[in-house]
Amino acid sequence: MATYTEQLQHIWRQYKEAGMPMPATARQVAGWAIENRLWMPRPEDVVTRCADDLARAWREDYRTDKHGRRYRTKHAVRVTKSGVQLAFWADIDTAPRHHMQRAFTQRRQQIVGDCYQLSVDVDVYNGKHPDEPPIQMVLDFNYDVEEMKALGTSGGGRRG
Repeated sequence: MATYTEQLQHIWRQYKEAGMPMPATARQVAGWAIENRLWMPRPEDVVTRCADDLARAWREDYRTDKHGRRYRTKHAVRVTKSGVQLAFWADIDTAPRHHMQRAFTQRRQQIVGDCYQLSVDVDVYNGKHPDEPPIQMVLDFNYDVEEMKALGTSGGGRRG
């Protein structure tokens, strides 16, 4: 039995095999999948959707401190209990230190994982296109971070 994620990945293949327009947005593929009855919402999807929307909103919640620094207010710590991954959220202004330390460490690990995957993806693309100049990807962000600090820009979340 395929996992839910594998089922969703299969919908992409079906969309492509049906000769639908490419590249495509997730909304286009979702509309096509629903129209073709390849995906139907389950009752638990409503709670999952609400939880996902809440988490997305919390990730985009920012405040500005007395020094004018715009900071993200909500931070999650991921924990696996009985094989289920849970995210426990806290506000940076009231969270205990151990929560924030774990949240920051986990975010750094996510960034490293994203950089690793980006590096692999670039290497694969370059390998598939040997007649073109290779795409170069710099993964040292020290200069970028210092420049953003100096300019006082956030580069991240939305202003609001």
